[in-house]
Amino acid sequence: MFIRTQVTFIPLAAATVIGLAATLLLWWQPAVAAEQAAAALPDGAMAWGFVAAALATGLSSLGAGIAVASVGSAAIGALAEKPELLGRTLIMIGLAEGIAIYGLIVSILILNRIL
Repeated sequence: MFIRTQVTFIPLAAATVIGLAATLLLWWQPAVAAEQAAAALPDGAMAWGFVAAALATGLSSLGAGIAVASVGSAAIGALAEKPELLGRTLIMIGLAEGIAIYGLIVSILILNRIL
């Protein structure tokens, strides 16, 4: 039980740090780009767009970290009993990591729309 806690903590902590960093970086972006598109959008639309992009990236990274933590610990347990399951477990971990990529794509689409 103690080993499982250590295994699940590392991806969760890494995803939290990455999610918070992405959220902070996207939160500070309106101060830099506010003058560029101020006339093209209604008041407040640009700020809400940056908030939406930050939340999409941050929350999807957090969700991916939780998913990789649970799938990864289960994959290690399965590999301990049957080493021939390596390919299947790697596919499952890759699918869990795809959650963060989807959030990043959504945030890029949002930023392309408002900038």
